[in-house]
Amino acid sequence: MAGSTGRRLATAGVVAVLTGSLPACAGVSWTPDDVAAGQSAGEPSGNAGATASPSWGAGPSIAVSPSRTTAPTSATPVPTPAATRSAGTPSPTPSASVTAGPKPSATARPTPSASAPPVREDLRLGDRGPKVLTLQKRLSSLGYWMGEPDGHFGSLTQQAVWALQKTAGISRDGRVGPRTERALDEGVRPGTRLSGNGVDIDLRRQILMVVRGGTVRYTLNTSTGGGYEYEQKDGDTAMARTPKGTFRVGYTVDGRDEGFLGEMWRPRYFNGGYAVHGSSSIPPYPASHGCARVSNSAMNMIWERDHMPKGSTVLVR
Repeated sequence: MAGSTGRRLATAGVVAVLTGSLPACAGVSWTPDDVAAGQSAGEPSGNAGATASPSWGAGPSIAVSPSRTTAPTSATPVPTPAATRSAGTPSPTPSASVTAGPKPSATARPTPSASAPPVREDLRLGDRGPKVLTLQKRLSSLGYWMGEPDGHFGSLTQQAVWALQKTAGISRDGRVGPRTERALDEGVRPGTRLSGNGVDIDLRRQILMVVRGGTVRYTLNTSTGGGYEYEQKDGDTAMARTPKGTFRVGYTVDGRDEGFLGEMWRPRYFNGGYAVHGSSSIPPYPASHGCARVSNSAMNMIWERDHMPKGSTVLVR
């Protein structure tokens, strides 16, 4: 009876195993060798998917090979431990929520703009504005004739600046920079050797002074004989020099005149064919055939104010 009962229990155990009716982990003990074998094959250390043979306490040892391993149905995947990953398996990609550090924000590089021209501090030909008007008034107050102040740095203003620079003995560039400003601030004016009325021509400084009562009324830029040889109308050659001495105004031409030294505007002759006359070209250096050139506008002023009447003195030194 006892043997028959034992056989029935053993048979029931086999049926239970084959039908999967035993509760998970109940009465199952793994041997150390079984655990090692499962981990070396890359399987997790849990129960799902184990193929080792369990040993039953009462009955004989029976090997069970399940036909299929069912994967866990959990919604959250179980990560593979680093120790059980096979060689060559890439590391898991970090999730989008993990950042390595703050990325520098993209900063738009400024588009280089055209460099603004440097601000110059001098005044020169072509300038306009209040500063030019102030300059013209200062020049006029010192007797450097440039017509009526109008705020435009034109050719007459340049002529007056040249006359000031020549009088002060500074560079004749026609621009009003620091040195020319200093000459204006110091009130630089030329002196004359005439004691009465007349015209004083300083060849060294290349200026012409209109003198009244021994005082310089106006100072003009002039260009006298350039010291070069030239051919006269009769074919002879001559040296372009302005004769020195004290002379008197002889005759005058109120208009354009063609002399043996060239064309002249409203000339006032003081020594043969030499005259003070107007011209469209009065550089700040000697360039004429021998006459004393001044601007056409300055020559008109001399005529209108009768500053070189016939018989008046012309000093050339």
